[in-house]
Amino acid sequence: MRDPDNMLLQQGWSPEFLSTANLEAVQTEYEVLHLMRQCANHFRFSHFLVSRFPANEQQRFAERLLVSNWPADLVRKYDAMALFHISRLAIEAGMTKLPIQGDNTLLAPSDWENTQAGSAIALAESHGLTSSTAFLLHSTTGDPYLMVFSGTRAPLARAELTELHFTALQLFECLEKTFVAATAGREKLSSREVECLRWAAAGKSSDEIAIILGISVYTVSSYFKSATRKLQAVNRMQAIAIALRLRLI
Repeated sequence: MRDPDNMLLQQGWSPEFLSTANLEAVQTEYEVLHLMRQCANHFRFSHFLVSRFPANEQQRFAERLLVSNWPADLVRKYDAMALFHISRLAIEAGMTKLPIQGDNTLLAPSDWENTQAGSAIALAESHGLTSSTAFLLHSTTGDPYLMVFSGTRAPLARAELTELHFTALQLFECLEKTFVAATAGREKLSSREVECLRWAAAGKSSDEIAIILGISVYTVSSYFKSATRKLQAVNRMQAIAIALRLRLI
């Protein structure tokens, strides 16, 4: 039986940067990030991201991000608005298996009466996110993710949109492989480290976690430091995101 993916590659449905890349050898998020940059450049987008789908408001936007080239200031400001889970992007992507395209209002809340709608639109406009193309993708375990490309270019025509969609599937498959590789290479978290990360993901502060678990704030901080080291994260926020992605909490 012929491999349908190879058939599509032979028909020219993938850009050259993918057809010449050794996708089977990709093992790290850095390699996926490099491919995502090439993809964005090929399709004339300036920004991209892959995030866990925002099913609720319990987890911050920044904690959901897996791979992104968004400037830190843009992430921080959009995160502070707490709009991701009620944005047009999340609502519309969650209602279809097809790609969605839209203007700078995609990052704004779907409810136009929301007082932050104008601020979200202005933020997107100020960073050149005047149009976006997004895909709802699922891991092999059924977990939903969003892959979004943004910039100032015109909406994609059908043929180019089809090519980008197939490219997105290949890139996401590469990213999912890094989940498995990361799990194998990380030390096992202790039950206390898991508890601290789980409560932090629920929005609790170190002081609140200390009260809940009946331990000192210093001990909570120690658990966060060890968990961050084991997960090879740079800070607590990234440690929570990695733990969620690996289904450890």
